[in-house]
Amino acid sequence: MAEKHSSTRIMWAVIGIAVALIAVIYPLTVKNSTSAADAVGGNDEADVRIQPVAKFELAKAEAAAASGPRDGATIYNSVCGACHNTGAAGAPKIDDKAAWAPRLATGKAALINSVTNGKNAMPAKGGATLSDEEIKNVVEYVMGKAK
Repeated sequence: MAEKHSSTRIMWAVIGIAVALIAVIYPLTVKNSTSAADAVGGNDEADVRIQPVAKFELAKAEAAAASGPRDGATIYNSVCGACHNTGAAGAPKIDDKAAWAPRLATGKAALINSVTNGKNAMPAKGGATLSDEEIKNVVEYVMGKAK
């Protein structure tokens, strides 16, 4: 019977120690979690330390303020030159006078029509957003270079 009495006493001692530890540890953990919440929400130093080194945002580029139609050289260099400088997709090179001779013979109106509506592999307006005035400017520029 002494063993049974001894084991009961040990069990209550362990339960008492566990309750005492919980009574001491619980307030410490609650206090630390509160300060951790303050650090996340209100500690600016911590926010600064964990910020990424650089920020990167994708945004659509703003269109340049249109001050009127662009000149032929600008349009040719930004839109047409990719194919007409290299001869890509059968496009006549700008400096190939023999290739341009039959095209120039059709006249300016026919060339403007070809640029506006597209021809062979060339998409309408060269695949760009061009006004009628800009198309006229680029056709005049090409005609001047190809003569």
